[in-house]
Amino acid sequence: MDRKKVLITGAGRGIGRAIALAAAKAGYEVIAHYNKSSKPAAELKSEIEADGGACSLIQFDISDRADCREKLEALWEEQGPLWGIVCNAGICSDNTFVALSDEQWDSVINTNLNGFFNVLSPLVMPMCRKKKGRIVTIASVSGLMGNRGQVNYSASKAGIIGATKALATELASRSITVNCVAPGVIQTDMIGEVPEDKVLPAIPMGRFGKPEEVAAAVIFLLSDEASYITRQVISVNGGLL
Repeated sequence: MDRKKVLITGAGRGIGRAIALAAAKAGYEVIAHYNKSSKPAAELKSEIEADGGACSLIQFDISDRADCREKLEALWEEQGPLWGIVCNAGICSDNTFVALSDEQWDSVINTNLNGFFNVLSPLVMPMCRKKKGRIVTIASVSGLMGNRGQVNYSASKAGIIGATKALATELASRSITVNCVAPGVIQTDMIGEVPEDKVLPAIPMGRFGKPEEVAAAVIFLLSDEASYITRQVISVNGGLL
């Protein structure tokens, strides 16, 4: 079976893991990225292969431009242009703005926003030459509405939304779609100690989302059926915004 290859960054945990599992079940060959989470990534690979899917692992730091370029150029030289790229990897480091440290600002911007450029820059031109493909970025409701204590995170995710829309206009003539999925409050390690009694009343559906629900939107955007959808932000947030 000639499976389409899809790179998923931050695939070892949370939403990225759910996307990787769903992509494998949908028949894609998963290239699962990780940085430090080698054990979860290896477990993901074993799970996909045990279910009859195809998965390979790639390690790099998305905040390190040189590392990204070296690893990703080697990837497409070995495997050819990818069908899909899912820019999921990201971090948060929350604090009120007046208490936000230089390191908290820089680490979040360098990982989340600069990571968009660092990952896509080596891979877009090969896709352009092939004149087909899918790019999906993962933003956040925080990038759409802004959240208290997340000025750095909101800035990074709002930047991803703007960059996604701009890139979509540049690649549309090459039959490459570029879309964004903006999750709300999803049950992953990243939400930490979110006070349910304060947050749930703001969500019309009255519950947190599941990683699999975000993955379903991503898989659709990767599909042939989504060929006329580009430059869009799809919110998966239970009606929060």
